[in-house]
Amino acid sequence: MPKRFLRRRSEKEHMAKVILIVEDDPKSLKLTRDLLRASGYTTIEATDGEKGVELAKAEKPGLILMDIMMPRMDGLQACHQIKTGQTTKAIPVVMLTAVDYLLNKKLAIQIMGADGYITKPFTPQELLDVISRFLPPS
Repeated sequence: MPKRFLRRRSEKEHMAKVILIVEDDPKSLKLTRDLLRASGYTTIEATDGEKGVELAKAEKPGLILMDIMMPRMDGLQACHQIKTGQTTKAIPVVMLTAVDYLLNKKLAIQIMGADGYITKPFTPQELLDVISRFLPPS
């Protein structure tokens, strides 16, 4: 097998275990990052929706965990941009938010294209169970 093919394949496999966390609350970001890294995932982070969209395009992570309430661009708008972008639409986006309104959940999933919705506070196992639906185990 050519080295170039092997390199692309291993890069792709690596990116499948990379999770982009888009979260503006430093404590929530740290807790989520620490849990994911302890579970074998690599994380990249953004603190607003605009930067999250930029990182999604540049890095093509295996999964995105997105807060809703954020500065510059909220998570719903960022999710919509990611899910309608030619190079990012296949990346699963899970909303990870304290907003527990059924209307927001329907909007996120049915209109904006989110692939999942988790309400804070969540248990580590709840988060890992949702992630396992989209990414191979670490």
